[in-house]
Amino acid sequence: MKARHSNLLAGVATLAMLATAAPAMAQTADDGADTAAGASGSGNEIIVTAQKRAQNIQDVPISMEVVSGQRLDDFNSNDIKAVMNYTPNVFVQSTAGNDVIYIRGFGSPPANFAFDQSVSLYVDGVYAGRSRQAQAPFFDLARVEVLRGPQGALFGKNTAAGAVSVVSAGPTDRFEGKLTANYNFDFKGTDFSGYLSGPLTDTLSARLAMKVLNQQGYIRNLATDHDDPEIKQQLLRLTMKWEPSANFDYTAKVEYANRDVVGGITVSSPLTSAQDPHLTRYLDKSALGDEGTKTKSVMISGTGNIAIGDYTLTSVTGYSWFNANIVNGFDQTIPGGGGAFTNNSVYNSFPERFEQFSQEIRLLSPTGRTFDFIVGAYYDHGKYRLDQLQGFNIADLFGSPYFGRIDSRFNQTSESWSLFGQGTLNLADTFRVIGSLRYSHTSKDADFASRLVYGPFAIRPISSADGSLSEGNVDPSVTVQFDVAPRIMLYATYGRGSKSGGFVSNTLGTTNATFAFKPERSTNYEAGVKSTLFDGKVVANVSIYDTQFKNLQVSVYQPASSSYLTGNAASATSKGIEGSLALYLSPNLDITASGAYQDIKYDDYPGAACLASQPSTCTPATNNLAGYRLAYTSKWTGNVSAHGRVPLGDDLKLDITGVAAGRSKYFDSDNQSPIFGIQKGYVKLDLRVQLSDADERWFLAFVGKNLTNELTTGSAFNLPAPITAVPRAILYLEPPRNLSIEAGFKF
Repeated sequence: MKARHSNLLAGVATLAMLATAAPAMAQTADDGADTAAGASGSGNEIIVTAQKRAQNIQDVPISMEVVSGQRLDDFNSNDIKAVMNYTPNVFVQSTAGNDVIYIRGFGSPPANFAFDQSVSLYVDGVYAGRSRQAQAPFFDLARVEVLRGPQGALFGKNTAAGAVSVVSAGPTDRFEGKLTANYNFDFKGTDFSGYLSGPLTDTLSARLAMKVLNQQGYIRNLATDHDDPEIKQQLLRLTMKWEPSANFDYTAKVEYANRDVVGGITVSSPLTSAQDPHLTRYLDKSALGDEGTKTKSVMISGTGNIAIGDYTLTSVTGYSWFNANIVNGFDQTIPGGGGAFTNNSVYNSFPERFEQFSQEIRLLSPTGRTFDFIVGAYYDHGKYRLDQLQGFNIADLFGSPYFGRIDSRFNQTSESWSLFGQGTLNLADTFRVIGSLRYSHTSKDADFASRLVYGPFAIRPISSADGSLSEGNVDPSVTVQFDVAPRIMLYATYGRGSKSGGFVSNTLGTTNATFAFKPERSTNYEAGVKSTLFDGKVVANVSIYDTQFKNLQVSVYQPASSSYLTGNAASATSKGIEGSLALYLSPNLDITASGAYQDIKYDDYPGAACLASQPSTCTPATNNLAGYRLAYTSKWTGNVSAHGRVPLGDDLKLDITGVAAGRSKYFDSDNQSPIFGIQKGYVKLDLRVQLSDADERWFLAFVGKNLTNELTTGSAFNLPAPITAVPRAILYLEPPRNLSIEAGFKF
């Protein structure tokens, strides 16, 4: 511990020396410079609300990245995975269950559906802890803010590893609109989107946005003669803002999403060699129906601000609901089998239903005084039901065929409330101390029961469990912030985060003894420099961090039993460095780059499932993974983007945007198999070339994603015998190269 902290202090000293050397190069930024593409504010400034106030990102003492809505729009982004391309030390795991966000190597595995996420998503200030709550938000956005490290003090709800804040585009003060049509040649489908925005009266404005996606998949299913996964999605959002006076405004939003996915993304690969994904699969209909996902979701929010003298009182009310069902199967192709197939031996379905109400109230003091503050309170109430239908059609089990099904049901009611505050002591114009504190209380009641629906005997134990928990957590943070020059800021932070305990929702054989798991806690030490140089033409930021988790919540796949072991790992630590550089070389050319290095290991993990690299004599009862690296983590991640504009006479212009994003190799199987469980390092290239008139009232664009056709996988696991006649690795394949053409107009 002492060595780790001394290394951090050494890094702070290095950053401080760099910062004090920089003023010789720095000049005052020109507030009249052109706004960067996708940025907000004057000059090249990007305005964020990471600390519940509108601030220049360069003034916020947090390691964070912002992805503009325009950038996501440019590359037809439909979900949270797109953010990963632009944010180092962020990984989104693709599975048959939930897509899971990891920041600095920490996240909540997807196997236990009832996990609250360690990286929480907030949509226009409303907590959305489950991925299916966020079907609609990823279109018509202002920006996505990614905050790395614990954010417990201000965001609070389950942000032990970080937070992602999605900000949708709001109504405008003048009438405008946009329509865009996209055709994808590889996915053989269309993507239509658009919005109308403007004033309805002197005090009321509105914005109506929609998106309709209808695309085929990228894996040929030889059993159904279909391209999996085919996606049909309809999204609609209505936002209205009422401003009856200069002292009051209220914004109400309702959004609806309907998403149907036909087919899956699993392909088979050998267990005895490195991952070898192919763009074909064989999966016929199971006894549970066609493979795919159906989700309907609704999010409603209302945000009001009222001025009380120099103070602002803000209320954020949210309601979220979704109804979903997943039917999973696993590719039956026999690797190296000359096109042979096994039977559809194991399949499952997970109907889900969720609803949540939340309310936050906070009071903001005016800024520019010796002491600024934010105080507030938060409450939410949620209900969640998960059914599991587990089917088996095994050709040879203990000498005879087995055909059976086990169902389980999980119910949970949760309630949480918290009180929080942040104060900034401005000791001088250039020196600030920021202190934050949040107390959160969570209670949950849950029950689980399983039953044999049909079959000669239960292939998994039939069991039941029930439990309740009531717990409180305190999350403090302290930050010292020093402006060593007019546009250069140095900061150092200590902060803690927490995530509540919970219950195992979908592991057959769960009993009262294994039903509950404890809360996890994180501690973060971080220091960094944020600098804006050469009249705003150069923006350079660097941060170093040391983040430790205790009672890390895990759910690890065990091939021997084809089940998941859910519980708490003792502790793990992630250390690293993150940096970003933006060069605004001219009004027509800008280049941005960001990268990260991380070193992450378990400090102590007794009772862990055995890894593939450990001796065959290993047993979980005596196993400890201290010193082992966590799965799904790369040492190096980074990206480079370049955006150029070329005038073509007085009436036309050409816009070209290129993005290269990559990461070094990582284990993407829970058992960290050194053979089939490693995704090799890669770089993916995206390109957009757009022709438009000078004012961009119309445009025609070519969009290419993953141009070098890197076939990568988000997850891998061993499907063993006797569950299947031929053991094999199952890989979750991510999209290959796809090219599209896009046209649109604004008015």
